[in-house]
Amino acid sequence: MATFSKELLSASTDGRAIKVAATATAGTLIHTGSTTATTIDELWLYAMNTDSADRKLTIEWGGVTSPDDLIEITIGTEAGLVLVSPGLLIKGNSTALLVRAFAAATNVITLHGYVNRITA
Repeated sequence: MATFSKELLSASTDGRAIKVAATATAGTLIHTGSTTATTIDELWLYAMNTDSADRKLTIEWGGVTSPDDLIEITIGTEAGLVLVSPGLLIKGNSTALLVRAFAAATNVITLHGYVNRITA
């Protein structure tokens, strides 16, 4: 039987927002997945833009930077808590999968969120 536990994003300090400092790949680390093949992380991510201009945010899903692994979204001016990952999954792997982010400007986008960790 599977078990579920709600976890903090691994790069978050005590559940606080993660400031996206990177402006290119490799992005700011958001979460590191499990190294156990039977563990699945379901990520819920919300972005906030504190800048006076709309800013493009790119999520690097799984640590790979091919176009198929990039999620791009523009976060509106002074927008808060825009859903950018509605429970997308990463599966445990012998080499942990990474979720990273970079933005068009440094330190104006922050990410909040949590992980539902599912273990078999």
